[in-house]
Amino acid sequence: MREGTGGEEPPYIPAMSLLRLAVAQIRPAKGDYAANLQHIAAVFGGLKANPQPAQLVVFPETATSGYFVEGGVRDVAVTAGTLLRDLTAAHKEAKAPPVDVSVGFYEVFQNRFYNSCLYASLGGKKQVMRNVHRKIFLPTYGVFDEERFVERGKDIRAFETGWGGRAAILICEDAWHSLAATVAAVQGAQVILVPSASPARGTGAAADPGGLPASVLRWERTARGIAEEHGVFVVFASLVGFEGGKGFPGGSIVVGPAGDIIARGPLFEEGIVSATLDLDQLTRARADAPLLADLEVALPHLIATLGKREKGKGKNRAPLEFDEATNGAPPGPIAPGGAAPHPLDADPLSIDGELVARWLTEFLKDEVLRRRGFQKGIVAMSGGVDSSVTAHLAVRALGKENVIGVALPHKSSSPESFEHAELVANQLGIELRKLDITDAVEGYYKAIGAPADPTRRGNVMARVRMVALFDLSAALRALPLGTSNKTERLLGYFTWHADDAPAVNPLGDLYKTQVWALARHLGVPDVIVGKAPTADLVRGQTDEGDLGITYAKADLILHGLLSGHWAEAIVATGFTAAEVELVRKRLESTHWKRRLPTVAMLSNTAIGESYLRPVDY
Repeated sequence: MREGTGGEEPPYIPAMSLLRLAVAQIRPAKGDYAANLQHIAAVFGGLKANPQPAQLVVFPETATSGYFVEGGVRDVAVTAGTLLRDLTAAHKEAKAPPVDVSVGFYEVFQNRFYNSCLYASLGGKKQVMRNVHRKIFLPTYGVFDEERFVERGKDIRAFETGWGGRAAILICEDAWHSLAATVAAVQGAQVILVPSASPARGTGAAADPGGLPASVLRWERTARGIAEEHGVFVVFASLVGFEGGKGFPGGSIVVGPAGDIIARGPLFEEGIVSATLDLDQLTRARADAPLLADLEVALPHLIATLGKREKGKGKNRAPLEFDEATNGAPPGPIAPGGAAPHPLDADPLSIDGELVARWLTEFLKDEVLRRRGFQKGIVAMSGGVDSSVTAHLAVRALGKENVIGVALPHKSSSPESFEHAELVANQLGIELRKLDITDAVEGYYKAIGAPADPTRRGNVMARVRMVALFDLSAALRALPLGTSNKTERLLGYFTWHADDAPAVNPLGDLYKTQVWALARHLGVPDVIVGKAPTADLVRGQTDEGDLGITYAKADLILHGLLSGHWAEAIVATGFTAAEVELVRKRLESTHWKRRLPTVAMLSNTAIGESYLRPVDY
């Protein structure tokens, strides 16, 4: 391996035929640069155990800090020179063999912040900083707001490496734009590194029989397309762990130049993905499908035409058609009478039970054990399906000895509720405590000297239960685990600052019908899954009676509305206009219940507006 000083470009070395690489899909400690450097050092230390150690180790995007740090970027950003210095020290401390390394980090450069990736050669007499790629395409949709906190990079460069070949880096969304990979390949990249911190999304049962989230499958398609079109190796390095409920799935892959997956990392777990790349395969792949050669010839001509428009007065052009149905509006959500696919086709709420169970189990492990430092969880056991599912997931994540169930009956509660709570506790082998809240609730109304209507009394019961749960949490050092599902949250069917109070909720993004499906997969007793859901606050009360619509219908309508479909399009799938309007009205009138209290903003450092730090920072 040739040596050079930091920032020098060493002489070109003919590429070796074989490249041994390792992808380190790690779980960074949120906002803790020093701890993450130690983690990286441990990976370096592991290289010594292999008689033929990796020549290149690839870490994910933002491996030194975690991804969703928001306003904390300024706290964790370092210069590339600082990171090189610290990586050199970590490598030396680990007494690791010489190695190239690619590490994602938040960078401060020329008084600006970037989402960057450093590529360096370590282990020689002098260390070599070979490239710093600054992320170009910054997502600002869905869960992302990256451009608010960092600036865009400006270029893509292929560069010489310590192992003798040429590489390029595309950070996460950079790779979703096909032109970026084309630029890298035309510049001579043989290996394209794609460090990523993309949260997992998509749990549909039909998405993948192998049990992978839909977003992981999309990344596989993207990486394989890049490799096959350009005749390059693609190394996709994915972060692991949960940040604010958003789960990074791992599932890192190494793809060959023919689009074949050479190696794959585990799902939702840390791991080292090892592979040996035969660079001679590039020659064969490019001979079999000379697409890169075509690009090299055509690209200069295509670039030359960018920004140019067809000349002439346009007399022979066909006039734009005016669509009376949409008043000429641009395409948007499905318009009334449109022929777009129905939002409710093919059972859109189906789930892969085992994938969801594993996903939520890892979520609880991360949030309870790693992020918040608790060993135990506490669940309010109502005897219903939601609390039963939460208890099952908690046992999977924490172990039955670390899960405490609490039954909180009132004198008006159905005896069946405690019986079913006890049934689940016995099934799981967890402790179940019974605490009657009648005296607390009735004592309050005796103190204020006024009778209460059923709604007020029900709200007091729900809040007393949360008071008890959090007090027991402090006494037992056990984190309260939420049980509210997505349907209840969207319809506002919960007591504010009661059902929604627990800080960690595994079910909050599952519709009620999906909770039932997960319950069946987990083995919740049929007598619980099959009974009519009830808050059990008033005798004879049921959820669906209160809502005026079944969960099966409400879930599909909610899914359609949240997917951006017009009410008329949802009605066209078989619902009545009254049913859709009932759900829409409840959804639109309960936003306040899903938010923190509204605070008057007086300064430029208002919490949650200007002072932005994620909940797990």
